[in-house]
Amino acid sequence: MAIAQRAETIGSTKEDAGSKIARHAGLLSGQLQQLRTRMYPPKSEKTLRQFLTNEVSKLTSIPDSTLKLMSSEGRGPVPSRLENNHRVYTLQQINELRELFAQQKPTEALRFLPRRRPGEHLQVLAIANFKGGSAKTTTAVHLAHHLALHGYRVLALDLDPQASLSALFGAQPEMDVGANETIYAALRYDDSERRPIRDIIRKTYFDGVDLIPGNLEVMEYEHETPRILASKSGSGAIFFERLKLALAEVENDYDVVILDTPPSLGFLTLSAIYAATSMIITVHPAMLDVASMSQFLLMMGDLISVLNESGAQLDQDFIRYLITRHDPNDGPQSQVVAMLRHLFGSDVLLPTAIESTAVEAAGLAKRSIYELEMGQIGRDTHKRAREAVEAVNEAIIRLINSSWGRE
Repeated sequence: MAIAQRAETIGSTKEDAGSKIARHAGLLSGQLQQLRTRMYPPKSEKTLRQFLTNEVSKLTSIPDSTLKLMSSEGRGPVPSRLENNHRVYTLQQINELRELFAQQKPTEALRFLPRRRPGEHLQVLAIANFKGGSAKTTTAVHLAHHLALHGYRVLALDLDPQASLSALFGAQPEMDVGANETIYAALRYDDSERRPIRDIIRKTYFDGVDLIPGNLEVMEYEHETPRILASKSGSGAIFFERLKLALAEVENDYDVVILDTPPSLGFLTLSAIYAATSMIITVHPAMLDVASMSQFLLMMGDLISVLNESGAQLDQDFIRYLITRHDPNDGPQSQVVAMLRHLFGSDVLLPTAIESTAVEAAGLAKRSIYELEMGQIGRDTHKRAREAVEAVNEAIIRLINSSWGRE
């Protein structure tokens, strides 16, 4: 009898799983908000560092001496001065320089301002893999930053309910992204609540990059689509086209759209694959990850077949595999990389995303490697990491330019 009473007492005080998860979610969310407040005070906004003259010269191909002469003569944007009297430019000023030189030297305009020309289609690039930890978001943010630093107009679209990409751009999903402010607002089936995609695009601190943020709300599309399909209403017949049609509304505003897809093969990922003109599949070179990628490819093949049966035609410029979190000195990893290159040949990008403490340190500070200044981490570590990141991004840009028919 006493044992039964004790068991009953224990049972009555035991916290159920749902309550525990909700409590833990609240604790963690509160802690993250405290950390964010320390990093970015309530009324502050994330800002981008300024760039020294030699950096501006490398980014724009404008000679250092020309920049100094222009500054001395008061031509072009006026740089600020550091305490050591070195000139520094904002990214917005760098883009002003690009436009100025493109106007002054029309025959070389593309060298200074490599934006899309008439006849070149909007490049919609999906970063995909349903295995978590394959560095999709890291790849997406570094590519977005690299493109913007070189004069391209970029829209970063966060399709992941975890919204890590949004957080890297300073939009904390729990605090800064409200109801009907994600891509779901432009995709939803309720005509009275649906918003034009232009209304949910945000400017970011990184000149040249706009953002459509994500949070848990994007999951509503995964829940609502099967209900619409089951109801056999006409609005669900072209569910996979909704993202592509929404992006068409802002096609003239951008050169490249980067889709950071969720780690699953649901309706959002399917929509992203259909909307994409190209795809980068990230893969960590470990056997478990490669096995997961195999399942991803099999399922994606089946889903594409379903799209084809629905009359959808996928016409992608390129699909490439990117080796991420790569340690070239790791023997098992090298074997996996060799296997992938043997199987897929040139479809595996030659540069790899090297695993680096510099990239990890930048991520912890919610930054990309491009936002770190010399001195924040070891010079050699920073240099190696940046060179590896830029090699990957330049390889992707060459593919984009090739899709536009540029040499």
